[in-house]
Amino acid sequence: MVTAATLAGWRGWLALKRQELTERHAIAEAQPGQSGPSVASRIEVADLKERIRKLEAIAAGVDL
Repeated sequence: MVTAATLAGWRGWLALKRQELTERHAIAEAQPGQSGPSVASRIEVADLKERIRKLEAIAAGVDL
């Protein structure tokens, strides 16, 4: 039961982080006059996405 509650909390946290990334992306696209996100921010987003994938795999019990 504790494991199920922990997993539900973990999934909620991951959903929150995904939402934050989506909102950042939407805000960056909505700002007129800018050429787009910088290279550094693209690298940061890619790194965060990779971390989320790894954490989801760990939560699902998949061996990396």
